[in-house]
Amino acid sequence: MGKLFGTDGIRGVANVDLDIDLAMKIGQAVGIVMGEEKGSAPVFVIGKDTRLSSDMLESALVAGLCASGADVAVLGVVPTPAVAYITARSKADAGIVISASHNPFQDNGIKIFNGLGFKLSDELEGRVEDLILSDSPLPLQTCEKIGKVLRKNQDWVEQYIDHLTSAAVCDLSGLKVFIDCSNGAAARTASRLFTRFKLDLEIIKDHPNGTNINDNCGSTDTSFLSRAVVSGGYDIGIAFDGDADRCIIVDEKGNTVDGDKIMGVCGLALKREGKLAKDTIVATVMSNLGFHDFAAQNGISLVCTAVGDRNVLEKMLEGGYVLGGEQSGHIIFLDYATTGDGQLAALQFLNVLAVSGKPVSELVGAIPNYPQVLINVPIEGGNAAKEAVMASDALQAAISEAETALGGKGRVLVRPSGTEPKIRVMVEAETQGIADETAGRLAELVKTL
Repeated sequence: MGKLFGTDGIRGVANVDLDIDLAMKIGQAVGIVMGEEKGSAPVFVIGKDTRLSSDMLESALVAGLCASGADVAVLGVVPTPAVAYITARSKADAGIVISASHNPFQDNGIKIFNGLGFKLSDELEGRVEDLILSDSPLPLQTCEKIGKVLRKNQDWVEQYIDHLTSAAVCDLSGLKVFIDCSNGAAARTASRLFTRFKLDLEIIKDHPNGTNINDNCGSTDTSFLSRAVVSGGYDIGIAFDGDADRCIIVDEKGNTVDGDKIMGVCGLALKREGKLAKDTIVATVMSNLGFHDFAAQNGISLVCTAVGDRNVLEKMLEGGYVLGGEQSGHIIFLDYATTGDGQLAALQFLNVLAVSGKPVSELVGAIPNYPQVLINVPIEGGNAAKEAVMASDALQAAISEAETALGGKGRVLVRPSGTEPKIRVMVEAETQGIADETAGRLAELVKTL
């Protein structure tokens, strides 16, 4: 991880950590690097979520890109996976998304895709970062070499929706579906997509105002969705995050279905159809032990990586796997997309649900869920402070002691967040009480370091 780029791009509080000067410099730097790669003026696709600061950062980024000689196609508010798809489909040289995903509205971020729709490589990110952090002024193009904004674009977003529609290979008619758009980017696409199917459909949280993105809604807070699904007699609830690259499901009883269970259900269906490459799913170290047991019982190999969709995707490409993702609901169906796509994941799950004729609770009921506790401990001082905490001898000794006490019937994972100023403490154990006590004790120690 570099000084600026985390596991999911550059993140920070708008106009505190991520201001217009930095955004413009990012635009200049990535324009220069991609121009060097291409050997001529590059073309960029740029999209954003609904945060109040996204317009401001978009203007600064576009200015920096054009100043470096790049042309820019501006898509407006679109899901992150739409930018990845459109970048590749339009044969642009790179794509940029302005979003902080599931974070609160005051945060924002910038992430970059290459021309194939995959996250920019570590090597290219390093070159961009070196330019941004350089004390020397970045070169500016002049005269006819200044880039331009490409405003007369065909409806690439409609083509993206067409592409997602092709993933719904089953008849979904009759399903009663409740969708929460998190007042984010899905507000632009969810209605246009899901009304194509003969669903009994209700869509909420699709009126963003700049500050209500992820505000007590979406994939990080399904409490209202759960109540609405139960009271309205819906078959399923679906929640996206701010940039719609995550999907969390609620069953007909109001219980949350996380990314592990979504992957389990979809992976088993793909295996039965002979479409799960090497009978393998790629997950992360955060995946519940119950998911591991379910996979083993059904002849599915589970390959685990460090947390972060970049790590999942790298392992998928390395091993030739087609399904992978995170417990958080960021799931990659590589046959259809180059990055996690919440709306795609929802359609894939709806396919299985429609064919099964079973309620969601029964579909996911075969996947056990061991008691798991996750505590996020705020850390001041940036990446250096998080690294210092993780390097503490006292913390490492406490982790070792906790693992010994669990006696192989649970696990401990303490890690720095790649997207937020936090240390994440996760514990799984035989009972909820043991998990709560162990995680709480470790979290209190982290606070003192």
